Amino acid sequence: MNHKSKTFLCISNFFKGAAFLIALKKAGNKVFLITTEKLKDSAWPHDHIDEIFYMPGQDLDWDLEKLLFGVAGIMKANKIDAIIALDDYDVEKATYLRENLRIPGMGQTTGRFFRDKLAMRMRAKYAGVLVPDFSALFNDEEINHFADTVPAPWVLKPRSEASANGIIKVHTKDELWQNIHELGDNRVRYLVEKFEPGDVYHADSLNIDGKPIACIVSQYLATPMEISLGGGIFRSANITYGSDDDKAIKEANKEVLKAFGMKSGAAHTEFIKGKKDGKIYFLETSSRVGGAHLAEMVEAASGINMWTEWANIEDAKVKDIKYKLPKVQKGYAGIVLTLSKYQHPDLSSFNDPEVCFKVPLDYHAGLIVKSKKHEKVRELLDDYAERLSSGFSTSAAQEKIKKFH
Repeated sequence: MNHKSKTFLCISNFFKGAAFLIALKKAGNKVFLITTEKLKDSAWPHDHIDEIFYMPGQDLDWDLEKLLFGVAGIMKANKIDAIIALDDYDVEKATYLRENLRIPGMGQTTGRFFRDKLAMRMRAKYAGVLVPDFSALFNDEEINHFADTVPAPWVLKPRSEASANGIIKVHTKDELWQNIHELGDNRVRYLVEKFEPGDVYHADSLNIDGKPIACIVSQYLATPMEISLGGGIFRSANITYGSDDDKAIKEANKEVLKAFGMKSGAAHTEFIKGKKDGKIYFLETSSRVGGAHLAEMVEAASGINMWTEWANIEDAKVKDIKYKLPKVQKGYAGIVLTLSKYQHPDLSSFNDPEVCFKVPLDYHAGLIVKSKKHEKVRELLDDYAERLSSGFSTSAAQEKIKKFH
């Protein structure tokens, strides 16, 4: 066993993961961060970071060769033991660096399963995991066969965008082809999938050696796609422990992560329970902590800080020491969140004792509530959604994707 200090290089294009960085440093490690120069003035936990390196532009603006040469320069004086991607859009960068610098961890092929929605579906189907009917957009004959045999409506999905970014819902074959033609050469960056009505769930898990050691299952009461396509108030809450849905989704999550090659770390995976058949279908996954403040919601319900424990898992794996999961509580929590017409919305009227967190983002109005009772959480979320909708909520038109991952 090797308990001495190790060196971690973390990458993030967004201001997130402070608890992860703090936990790594508290474990006695050297911590480097690479981020965008646009986040130079963000409140990074500088006392827990040995050095921050800034790249010009953001995300797709990054020159991967310059990033490689820069990290190679860091390695002249520092042996880097692990490279961690803190956000979806950083996974490709981390896998590219690991492959080139021969650093252990997820490589580019496995990384595809956690970023490319087409690769995800093909892998899941190969492994016997239920997925909604889908087709790549490479071959016209295959697209026509899909449209002629799979009932509409369908959704066109960008293969490597996060959340619901860029999703297009279509209802006829003509509409499908019209959108494909408008995509031009970028059609290769999309897939088409049957729109499967049903309840959408997310499984937020911590994993070691290919097995989930903690998994909290929650239900989107208003899904990211619904909000992206039609507006509304985002809501999610964890479901009843030990229920049929809880058991079924945990089992499906285990199958997905095994098939995709998840070894150790955090994962956020989404499923849909078909309205017609009640079956659990895989939607997508990611090798990270859930966004949209779902991590804070999970912590309110379980007492587990996903960022902190992910860092502790990474620390344990690099040092070859045993990781011990803190006791998982079985409480209930939920989040309600919307874009706000006010930069700093006054949420003082939301003063129920169950309120445990208020979202600190400009032009957002959001709260997290927790309770020992599942019904109380749902009751508050319904009430708060109605109040936010009438007094705070606004919407923004979905922007067309200009650059693709």
